[in-house]
Amino acid sequence: MVTITQLLTFRRYLNLPIQYFLQRMVSTSPPKEVQSIRKWAEGDPTRRAKWWYSTFHTVTAMIGAGVLSLPYAMAYLGWGPGTMVLVLSWCMTLNTMWQMIQLHECVPGTRFDRYIDLGRYAFGSKLGGWVVLPQQLIVQVGCDIVYMVTGGKCLKKFMEIACTSCTQLRQSYWILIFGGTHFFLSQLPNFNSVAAVSLAAAVMSLSYSTIAWAGSLSHGQIDGVSYDYKSTSPTDFMFRVFNALGQISFAFAGHAVALEIQATIPSTPERPSKIPMWKGALGAYFINAICYFPVAMIGYWAFGQDVDDNVLMALKKPAWLIACANLMVVVHVIGSYQVYAMPVFDLLENMMIKRLNFPPGIALRLITRSTYVAFTLFIGVTFPFFGDLLGFFGGFGFAPTSYFLPSIMWLVIKKPKRFSLNWFINWGCIFVGVFIMMASTIGGLRNIIADASTYSFYT
Repeated sequence: MVTITQLLTFRRYLNLPIQYFLQRMVSTSPPKEVQSIRKWAEGDPTRRAKWWYSTFHTVTAMIGAGVLSLPYAMAYLGWGPGTMVLVLSWCMTLNTMWQMIQLHECVPGTRFDRYIDLGRYAFGSKLGGWVVLPQQLIVQVGCDIVYMVTGGKCLKKFMEIACTSCTQLRQSYWILIFGGTHFFLSQLPNFNSVAAVSLAAAVMSLSYSTIAWAGSLSHGQIDGVSYDYKSTSPTDFMFRVFNALGQISFAFAGHAVALEIQATIPSTPERPSKIPMWKGALGAYFINAICYFPVAMIGYWAFGQDVDDNVLMALKKPAWLIACANLMVVVHVIGSYQVYAMPVFDLLENMMIKRLNFPPGIALRLITRSTYVAFTLFIGVTFPFFGDLLGFFGGFGFAPTSYFLPSIMWLVIKKPKRFSLNWFINWGCIFVGVFIMMASTIGGLRNIIADASTYSFYT
């Protein structure tokens, strides 16, 4: 008697591509996708995420410290250029996000679960690793360093508002307190295990972004508000504009973990993972738009060229609301840190197992993850230049992974017809992305050097 399970299995095989049967003729082992189908049928916990998981994971990865610096970037770019760069970045990165999602399963029977896997397929095993891995690590490690600084600063601001009579600690101590939480959270094994933390972070990002623009609107324009470009030397102004481009590119940083997020979604021939992942990505970009554009526009409208590099720092009333907003930022960057750290943990642990023959287990996780948290904490305490760090990492890491590397891989893998609309769009993304990378990296590095000369370390 034929069971329902056998019928469903037979139906799945009927829907498999012709490449599967060709591979069966020359090999006795089934392709990876068929093996994965069996794993899902057995309830593989790493492949059971729903489409909305991708929404809040992407929101957590993308909307973070960068949104609060957008009015500051607008102060150097002005109304027209600033708005244009924001809209262009939103459209370009939505396009490259779609490309990443489509390329996840561009080879029948194979899923590229990591950015570096797709890079190796596009550029070759050696070149792909050198092209993609450094950029991805810059994004992930850079984000975690910036989030250490952001979390410590917002904790400090929260306590200053909530307890005016308390003895105030140095900023370095607050960064250490914030970093201490990650020694515990980093022991969670995978993306699914941090789903609740990521969801809370996504809700917090929407909440504090709303407080930022609503608070700025309620505050109104400051006396003598000016939208003229900041008064400084031409050379300094040029570098600050370059840094502002990096701050905007930092705000569109979710691509570095897009494939890792999609890897948690089940995929079958009837319903490939790109369908729920794209649905989730659209939801994330909608939330992105209702956070970014009001914060950038209204924050700049209220404070003009005098806006702080973190717009929440410029808001002082009502005190309880601003304190809540800073605490929401803390919750959000806790989740964001873990989302960006998970792929790094996986890379470090695999390296320890393969190269050093370290046995997998709790000891491996404790050593590698605690060492990584300690490293990002040390850098964050030592170099807490919030705005300049955004510009530098935004240019050097986020512009390639979000703006033009997906377009390059699309041209290599999909090979669109020359001089077609698709071809022109991809080359446009490449040229704009390369310019942003070069300009903002130079601007951010120069500003870090300039600010470091007047900064007292470990204050």
